[in-house]
Amino acid sequence: MDQHELVEFWRKSADHGVNAMDNLFSAGNYDWALFIGHLIVEKILKARWILDNTGGIPPKTHNLDKLARETRYPFSEEQLTWLVQASDFNLETRYPDYKMEFYKRATKDFAELHVAKVKELFECVQKTLL
Repeated sequence: MDQHELVEFWRKSADHGVNAMDNLFSAGNYDWALFIGHLIVEKILKARWILDNTGGIPPKTHNLDKLARETRYPFSEEQLTWLVQASDFNLETRYPDYKMEFYKRATKDFAELHVAKVKELFECVQKTLL
């Protein structure tokens, strides 16, 4: 695949996750909605990473802050701070010792706030890819 095809692969994959995140949120599965939200952000950042770097293969990491800082997208400090927090949605949903604590934190209000931030960041970055 060439660079354009790789960017489009990651962008479409991220876009596909938005509906799944919304469905999980609507069903009250807030922790899983946030997990999918993490994947959406990770994938759109990998699309942007490919656009901004040579080599075509983004790093094999789930660290959103690291991915963002390796792009040329002008993230605000507030966005970068949120990306550090959002990286925990991946860790805390996957591992049993974090899972129950995260499940308790993932209330409707908490998830609603962060789902909105996922969508906002996704839309902002996606616009730079089209």
